[in-house]
Amino acid sequence: MLNNVVSLEGGLGNIKGLGCVGISAGFRRNPQRKDLALIVAKEPCVTAGVFTQNIFCAAPVILSKKHLMQADGKIKAIVINSGNANASTGEPGMQTAVETTKITAKQLGCLPEQVLVASTGVIGAPLSADVFADGIPRAISELGSFDGLAQDAGLSAAEAIMTTDTHPKQAAQKFTLVQNDGSEYKYIIGGMVKGSGMIQPNMATMLGVVATDAPLTKAAANIALKAAVDVTLNKVTVDSDTSTNDCVFFVSTGAGGGETIDVGDMALDGIIQALTMVCENLARQIAFDGEGATRLITVNVVGAASETDADMAARAVANSPLVKTAIAGHDANWGRIAMAIGKSGASFKQENVSISIMDMPVCEKGLPIPFDEDEALRRFDEQTEIVINIDLGAGSASTTIWSCDLTHGYISINGDYRS
Repeated sequence: MLNNVVSLEGGLGNIKGLGCVGISAGFRRNPQRKDLALIVAKEPCVTAGVFTQNIFCAAPVILSKKHLMQADGKIKAIVINSGNANASTGEPGMQTAVETTKITAKQLGCLPEQVLVASTGVIGAPLSADVFADGIPRAISELGSFDGLAQDAGLSAAEAIMTTDTHPKQAAQKFTLVQNDGSEYKYIIGGMVKGSGMIQPNMATMLGVVATDAPLTKAAANIALKAAVDVTLNKVTVDSDTSTNDCVFFVSTGAGGGETIDVGDMALDGIIQALTMVCENLARQIAFDGEGATRLITVNVVGAASETDADMAARAVANSPLVKTAIAGHDANWGRIAMAIGKSGASFKQENVSISIMDMPVCEKGLPIPFDEDEALRRFDEQTEIVINIDLGAGSASTTIWSCDLTHGYISINGDYRS
């Protein structure tokens, strides 16, 4: 049972038993930009991960999957660089990822397979291990404390993983958890993510690390991570593109004390609830910071015949360039929403569908409802989150997808990305 939930400032810096830092190591031309994040557990601890399903997956994705299995989920450190994705780099790219884990392991006195790696940036560019050889020892020397009072260190790590993000993305919550024997413990879950473009996760997420000081088994951590990600970070889309580098890690340091939480324990439901709340916060931050975005779009679909239908309908609306540009233009053009759900593949009858935009009913039973265009414009001007509610009238399944509007800014950012 979850009680006394309180939001905290910062992210990973709140977690006992975890040290983190972000530095400028030289992956980017701009020495003022941080580009290397290091997260270190005081002791090797339970870690779960989910990864991109993109066939062109990056070397760090392949290696981190392998290391999670080899180390039986007991990880000491996570190394993340920005500025270079180390994707489609062949055997040299894999050797760089392997060498990175060896460099880190030697510095920390652990096994290379107890180190995970992740990268983000340009695809297809060679990445040398030399920058890691210089940067990792410096990062270790600047690590924040392991006492959960290192919010500045957590912020620096969140800054170091940014690419086209306009700001670092963090979230944390403190809560009281009742365990099987009735005892109560106060725990924290915190995390950081990056993501602004090439965002539509598929069984994974954009780069992210979430952590807790609650003690979990490997099986419990894997179940909790997948449950939370499936309804939050996997429900984000900026541009319908799934990255080659997507991954998210969930670390359980156990430094908060209490009985170890396993599959079937009552307390695991509370962990999943708290983790989902943090991941939803992070998911909304990503959608709102989509490249060039001015509005967060929340698409709620109810009345679907199945969860799959609900997801298809909501995702079709959230990904539609016509819907996204209408929002950018402050146009309550519900016909584009109807078009999107109609092409989605979801099963329903148009005469059963109702749609509202910003709590203004615009379609009922498949037919238009007159609405005040001036009032719609006023709401567009005042609201930074545009909520679209759709009832398919075909069943009881529902879902929520978070997206953003599509502006000239998206074209400018991606047109200039490599040039």
